[in-house]
Amino acid sequence: MAEKLQIYKCEVCGNIVEVLHGGKGELVCCGQPMKLFKENTVDAAREKHVPEVEKTSDGLKVKVGSVSHPMEEKHYIEWIEVIADGKAYRDFLNPGDAPEATFKIEAEEVTAREYCNLHGLWKRKISLKNQLTVKSWSKRRREKIAKPEEM
Repeated sequence: MAEKLQIYKCEVCGNIVEVLHGGKGELVCCGQPMKLFKENTVDAAREKHVPEVEKTSDGLKVKVGSVSHPMEEKHYIEWIEVIADGKAYRDFLNPGDAPEATFKIEAEEVTAREYCNLHGLWKRKISLKNQLTVKSWSKRRREKIAKPEEM
C-alpha cells in the first residue's frame, strides 16, 4: 500500500515517483514492483547527506550535510524538498550546482529531504519555532559583543 509523500524508484528504467494520493495497489513500472525508498536519517558516509536547515530573512535555506556534498556528473544531489504545513516544495539540482536550495516559505516545523543519485533518500525533521534567522542571529551577536553586560 502506497502512502502520501513516499518515494519509489523503478530498478529497471530509473523512474522515480512521489505518491500524491495513497492507495491499496502496488506501484509497478517496467513489469516489476517499484522499490520504496527508506528515508535515511543517520549519516555514516564520508560525504554528508543529512539536510541542514536554517531560517533566513527570506524563508529557509537547506544545505546537504554539514560538509558540502559532491556535485559531480557521476555523484550528485538530484533534488532537495521541503515539506511544511501539508505542502511540498522541491528544487531540482544539476552537477556543478551548489548542494543547497532556498525556499521562500515560513513554517515552524519542516521536513527536509534530499535525493543523492548514489546513496538514496535522506531527511531531517526540524522545529524552527525558536530558531533565529541568520540575519537576526548576526545582529544579536554583534550587540552582545558591543555591550556584553546588557545581554
